Amino acid sequence: MDKVAFTIFGIDIMWYALIIASGLAVGIILSVKESRRIGFNEDTLFDLLLAVIITGIICARLYYVVFSPDEINSFYDVINIRSGGMAIHGGVFGGIIAGIIGCKIKKISFWQLADILMPSVILAQAIGRWGNFVNQEVYGGQTNLPWGISIDNMPGKYHPLFLYESLCNLITFVFLVWYRKNKRKNEGEVFALYLIFYGIVRFFLERMRVEEYILKFMSFSIAQIVSALIFISGIVIFYILRKHKNKSEDIN
Repeated sequence: MDKVAFTIFGIDIMWYALIIASGLAVGIILSVKESRRIGFNEDTLFDLLLAVIITGIICARLYYVVFSPDEINSFYDVINIRSGGMAIHGGVFGGIIAGIIGCKIKKISFWQLADILMPSVILAQAIGRWGNFVNQEVYGGQTNLPWGISIDNMPGKYHPLFLYESLCNLITFVFLVWYRKNKRKNEGEVFALYLIFYGIVRFFLERMRVEEYILKFMSFSIAQIVSALIFISGIVIFYILRKHKNKSEDIN
């Protein structure tokens, strides 16, 4: 599959970049719509979105570079993201850190911002995963299933893990939007649920990947360990938020 979408002034524009950008654009539109619904200041939202997106992209690349040293031979290789090499875990961590710092500067609730953004984030991830399809990344072992995909210079067909995650992310998006509108009791719960569901999905799908990993602990890959920590963090945050809510109701 051709990775180049088109060329402008001699510069190749990659499908991967266009798909990632499309996911970001859809996520921004949905975040703005939600901010208008709840009366969140749009100027503040755009300021925070800028910080979150830029930091997220930088950290997504740095995370990939740190755990894929065999692919890095020069500084250009570090900054060259046009053909892929973005780790979502790094982007999530970077975005969260930027959001926390930005909210402290703006003196607003991080939990409120997180609940606005997380459904948009998971939908952007669902869209962005198709960039891996173009780059022939994120696939599992061989399969005879009709939706198996071919990989250049490799025999047979393989599990399209990017597709599995994209569908799981889409389902999570629908659930988070429904929960935010109908079931949320505290700000931050949608953020916690994002961590829980995304952690679960990545943990099990990473088990199916065929790529080699630099670090393993008791047969678990880096991504699985990080996903487990994300899941546990979500459980802890959700529990604390609900416990705090119950205490407040008891006092009242």
